[in-house]
Amino acid sequence: MRTSPDPIRILSVDDHPLLREGIAALIVNQNDMKLIAQASNGHEAIEQFRLHRPDVTLMDLQMPDMNGIDAIIAITSEFPGARFIVLTTYAGDVLAQRALKAGAQAYVLKGLVRKDLLDTIRGVHAGKKHISPEIAAQLADHVADDSLTAREIEVLRLIAAGDANKLIADQLSITEETVKSHVGKILSKLGATDRTHAVTIGLKRGIIEL
Repeated sequence: MRTSPDPIRILSVDDHPLLREGIAALIVNQNDMKLIAQASNGHEAIEQFRLHRPDVTLMDLQMPDMNGIDAIIAITSEFPGARFIVLTTYAGDVLAQRALKAGAQAYVLKGLVRKDLLDTIRGVHAGKKHISPEIAAQLADHVADDSLTAREIEVLRLIAAGDANKLIADQLSITEETVKSHVGKILSKLGATDRTHAVTIGLKRGIIEL
């Protein structure tokens, strides 16, 4: 007598209860899936993963206490075979690159959850990768771009906080001329017209967060 395969065991991680409830409602009607645990931040995700060893983890990125990328890195270092689907509102190519580099197999925008999530879960469980078309287009658009250095990202974060060059120089223990040089390179690499435009691009692409 042939038995049906075991359902795909899923861990859902998001700091918004309503989103977790929506995902639970989608999964409950699927015979080949089972939601076995939920978490609201990265630390809880690690604990729940250790307890339940899910087949697929749905991971939000922006969460309090510990973000999704750090949680993915921590879990994959302990469980190299772990499989992750990132669910996020952020379409930025840099953030997507970080998530994929950390170990995510799929990157799905939350607005496409109802349309794409179930098939993506099945695909990732089968060893496939998936990136939402909007993200794939962003990655393609910026594939040849010069990426910002760690120091340039630091300067951009301080610009986003509203700091002037002199204050940035004081905080980073560098000269004001060096800050100006960094700002010039940031504008050039991002194709920005001014500091405000650079911050807007940095936020959109996921280079910095507010």
